[in-house]
Amino acid sequence: AQAARAHWGIENRLHWMLDVNFAEDASSICKDFAPENLSLLKKMVLNLVRPVPMGKNGKMSMRIKRKAAAWDD
Repeated sequence: AQAARAHWGIENRLHWMLDVNFAEDASSICKDFAPENLSLLKKMVLNLVRPVPMGKNGKMSMRIKRKAAAWDD
């Protein structure tokens, strides 16, 4: 039971976030090492943006956090 919970924790915390925020399952990139490289970059962005508290109450959607980070010099 603990292994199953650990697996679903990873699924919910990482894979679901990648699919929802980056549409990773719908990606059509398939040449050479591009899928692995892009997946790694997406995971890095997710880990950098996730803990950043933004907004008045510290809560902001991941899409808005990514947009704010892209606009920030």
